[in-house]
Amino acid sequence: MSTTTYPVRVDGALDDRLNRWLWLVKWVLVIPHLFVLAVLWIAFALLSFVAFFAILFAGRYPRGIFDFNVGVMRWTWRVQFYAYGALGTDKYPPFTLQDVPDYPAHLEVEYPEHLSRGLVLIKWWLLAIPHYIVVAFFVGSGTWFATQADDRAWAWGGGLVGLLVLVAAIVLLFTGQYPRSVFDLVLGMNRWALRVAAYSGLMVDQYPPFRLDMGGDDPGTTKLHEPPPPGPPRADRTSSEPTAHPGAQSARMSAGRVVALVLGVVVTLASVVGLTVGGALAWLDQARRDSAGFVTSGQVAMSTSGYALTSEKFTIDAGATTVPRSWFGDARLRVASTDGGPVFVGLARSADVNAYLAGVGYTTVQAIGPNNTTYDDHAGGAPSTEPSALHIWRVQASGPEEQTITWPVENGDWTLVVMAADGSGNVSVRADVGATAPALEWAWIVVLASAGVTLVLGLVLVVLAVVRRQQPGPSALQRPPLPPVE
Repeated sequence: MSTTTYPVRVDGALDDRLNRWLWLVKWVLVIPHLFVLAVLWIAFALLSFVAFFAILFAGRYPRGIFDFNVGVMRWTWRVQFYAYGALGTDKYPPFTLQDVPDYPAHLEVEYPEHLSRGLVLIKWWLLAIPHYIVVAFFVGSGTWFATQADDRAWAWGGGLVGLLVLVAAIVLLFTGQYPRSVFDLVLGMNRWALRVAAYSGLMVDQYPPFRLDMGGDDPGTTKLHEPPPPGPPRADRTSSEPTAHPGAQSARMSAGRVVALVLGVVVTLASVVGLTVGGALAWLDQARRDSAGFVTSGQVAMSTSGYALTSEKFTIDAGATTVPRSWFGDARLRVASTDGGPVFVGLARSADVNAYLAGVGYTTVQAIGPNNTTYDDHAGGAPSTEPSALHIWRVQASGPEEQTITWPVENGDWTLVVMAADGSGNVSVRADVGATAPALEWAWIVVLASAGVTLVLGLVLVVLAVVRRQQPGPSALQRPPLPPVE
């Protein structure tokens, strides 16, 4: 047993009898926990950011934030121990940040009275790099087993812990026994990972040891909450006095806290979706808008052996009475021939395009993807008239080099047409589309602001639901009077 202690203690007690089949469905059973933990870890990251500056300027980790973040790690460890981080118990994890004495998995971190202001700048990214490599090997994306058969590569990226737990699960399925040696090794690797998590979470300054402290009871850490040593009964205590018991406080959640927790999780996840959408809109507005004010796609190469490339019919109904037309702005299409020949591009009513291309061999572009473009070919001959000679076009442009058409959004059924300027076949072009989309800037600002407000609201609801207030103990005035001492 190691004599060097570490201020992070991780324990796990293997159940004497585990169900042979339950582990097959635990991935479903832990889904409620995974939703809650997703929210809690967002709060963990934000609060750790606050703690970073508190340590940097004051040298102290705020106690309230510390207790909350330790609770998140403790909750995570219970879920891992129940599920595929260890499969050490069939007892369902409680929904609480507090330690539950009668649950077989425990995690404690000793509160530091002072932390180094200098270490906080480098320990979580620079000093911890060697441990990150080891932990990646232990718990995920660090172990690969690959073979080559029929040009197919098979790989395992679940980490050594995942592989050992899978082996233990298969042994359990057939024998009803969890191999104790495997359990001890799994606990040692999880213990290593959780020590590194506490160190990188700024909770401790002591560098995590490079050793496997195996076994269910942490051999590398002194217990942080040892019970008082037994001794003779005090003369001033009677059997009627209340006795403190670590498990006296119930881990059950009231109906109101359950409702707050569920609502907080839903609101937070919705806000994360909103932040993702708002971020994508902001990226479009800021990164894809060119100097002319158009949000522009990347260039795409298109070709056909026929005489024209057309878009599918698109219908515009801007809702003139409900949405200002100015919100939609202008659209733009830029086209250049890949062989340098003159090119024609035009926009017309779909009915007029269908009439012009009746009996003509052309290709409709159905979908444009990052790797391939899908087409629908129509058999036919050459057109009887060059496209620029027609009067059906809402806008048109033709000539050598790149041609551009721009048009305001207008209600109706429309089709875009690209052809050789002389109406010949084998059309091959590069094209991009764009739009001014003046409402896009306001859209992402509103979405991000709303999502930020709902994120804070959701996190507050979750924190209020899972943080249990300490119940004050009985005061001296409330205790029964002591009998006189003879």
